[in-house]
Amino acid sequence: MQGRVAIFQGAGKPMELREYPLPDVGRDDILVRVRAANICGSDLHIWHGRGPGIPAGRVSGHEMVGEVFRLGRDVTTDCLGQPLREGDRIAYAYFAPCGACPACLTGQPGCPNRYRHWLGPADEPPHFRGAYGEYYYLRRGQTVCRVPDGLDDMEVSPVNCALCQALYGLDRVGVRLGDTVVIQGAGGLGLYAAALARDMGAAQVVVLDARAERLALAREFGATHVLDVSRTPERERRDVVRSLTRDHGADVVAEFVGIPATVEEGVRLLRPGGRYLWIGNITPGLPSALDPGTVVRGAQTVRGVVVWEPWVLPRALDFLARRREVYPFRKIVSDVLPFEEINRAFAVADAGGPIRVSLRMSGVTDGR
Repeated sequence: MQGRVAIFQGAGKPMELREYPLPDVGRDDILVRVRAANICGSDLHIWHGRGPGIPAGRVSGHEMVGEVFRLGRDVTTDCLGQPLREGDRIAYAYFAPCGACPACLTGQPGCPNRYRHWLGPADEPPHFRGAYGEYYYLRRGQTVCRVPDGLDDMEVSPVNCALCQALYGLDRVGVRLGDTVVIQGAGGLGLYAAALARDMGAAQVVVLDARAERLALAREFGATHVLDVSRTPERERRDVVRSLTRDHGADVVAEFVGIPATVEEGVRLLRPGGRYLWIGNITPGLPSALDPGTVVRGAQTVRGVVVWEPWVLPRALDFLARRREVYPFRKIVSDVLPFEEINRAFAVADAGGPIRVSLRMSGVTDGR
């Protein structure tokens, strides 16, 4: 048997569909049949040649949902001990910590070797190394969780990136009962973060974005206040946050925009002793005029988050299952195109309107 993948050809160039034979599965590994793969903001950065740039000849993409196609002989359960069988729908991490670097040895999730299996050369077995393919080779060390019944593929497809990142980030920075949380950016991560912050006990959730339709959706995801940054100057935005917090500032600010200048405003929105979560700015080397004196004199905490710990995935799926009647999770994926139209899908995503564009694999119907 063979399967298709979309090969990255270089920044801004069309991807090429190519076939490879399905690999044999190691005793501790899983061959996944991909059901849906999304275009995340970081995938657009890669496509444009920004961020963690990759060479041509790779299969990119990381945000996906699939089903067990072949199980390694020693794989019997998921991360919760639930039995795994061929045909089960699963969500899974796209990265695998090495276990031997300083981050791993101190129990931190920022392993610099976490992508050693992802984005490898497509011509080398096992070939299926990224989300943009009909199959994906899942190795030992990558967290795997069976998808709860009742959730459809489009609700689950953003879990292993957007939802898990937002959940882990807010947990690390510490959202507390009664907090005022400011969220910069109402894309996928920002919308999830609004819902999570409310469920974690935030009294006020203020969402900033430049698109009116996203701000309207943020209301559906639990935002108590929204501010259109294209219509309100920064000083006015700061005054609004101050007015909501007895002139103190926000307890927590969370950055999901990916623009370095955003963090300059975020620091000014924080109260003394406030906590600032950074997730959106993934591209090293871009300058910012951040004022460190404000951070120091305000005794503020800045926390950068790039990946998540294993406990996050099953809790993210549980959150979806428990709260799907409260928050419109299905609206995160706004456009669905066939896998064969991946180049058109990237153009649609790059236009900036959709929150998430998803690629549906051939022959797959939406599962629950």
